[in-house]
Amino acid sequence: MHLKIALLAGDGIGPEVIEQAVKVADAIANKFEHTIEWMPALTGAAAIDAVGDPYPDATHEVCLAADAVLFGAIGHPRFDNDPSAKVRPEQGLLKMRKKLGLFANVRPTFTFPSLLDKSPLKKERIEGTDLVFLRELTGGIYFGERGRKDDGNTAFDTCTYTREEIKRLAVKGFELAMTRSKKLCCVDKANVLESSRLWRETVQEMEKDYPEVEVSYEFVDAVAMRLVQWPNSYDVLITENLFGDILTDEASVISGSMGLMPSASVGTENALYEPIHGSFPQATGLGIANPLATVLSAAMLFEMSF
Repeated sequence: MHLKIALLAGDGIGPEVIEQAVKVADAIANKFEHTIEWMPALTGAAAIDAVGDPYPDATHEVCLAADAVLFGAIGHPRFDNDPSAKVRPEQGLLKMRKKLGLFANVRPTFTFPSLLDKSPLKKERIEGTDLVFLRELTGGIYFGERGRKDDGNTAFDTCTYTREEIKRLAVKGFELAMTRSKKLCCVDKANVLESSRLWRETVQEMEKDYPEVEVSYEFVDAVAMRLVQWPNSYDVLITENLFGDILTDEASVISGSMGLMPSASVGTENALYEPIHGSFPQATGLGIANPLATVLSAAMLFEMSF
């Protein structure tokens, strides 16, 4: 098999961890008589410096031509410390997700037996944890109408979801649950938010199509609590954009280090794989960046895209 993989190293330690993941991927491909065509392209601060755009059209064309995308990291402190910056590296990631139609973020959290003592939680709380969050990526409050009024003294952000946006994410969740322990948890705030009530209604309507899956519904605040009490009680969880952004970062430290976990962002036709850690520019060139999360992201790429 000949595989075409777009390679977006990004910023900071991104190029370093990507380099190691490429070595591992090439070794595995050679062992099983596959070939990989790596297709490098710019994104993030590196792309801003080169062409003024964190996700240039040329990079988008490379991603569309590839079978999958392997991504390093994005971000640089010179943009974080400049509130007047009109273009930021992180905008490239949002733009990439939107243009590639990547609507589902897949974030596994599992424990390594040798690292149980590194977790902030007790060993008996986390042992056996193996859960996956599916976070909706292209809707919700991050993409809703926003603005200021009353001379800038009042600000608003709008959370909007359509039934179709919810359904396509839920389908991914149900399908994943069928390959695991057939347990699915829908995380919402249906006691308060109208958008969450639509989430719950939509998933409830879909239950009949997946009779083998045991579905539960929990409020986001309860899940935030249970993740640190009984994380091993969960398997597959689906949720909206903002809730997922917060909960997946909370879950990521269960393993002992946020820098160890891989992730995927998938759509109908395209998929991107990346470590969940940041660009950590202070460590660039020091040879201390751990590439494991990027290697595991490459493993997810092979598992999910081929």
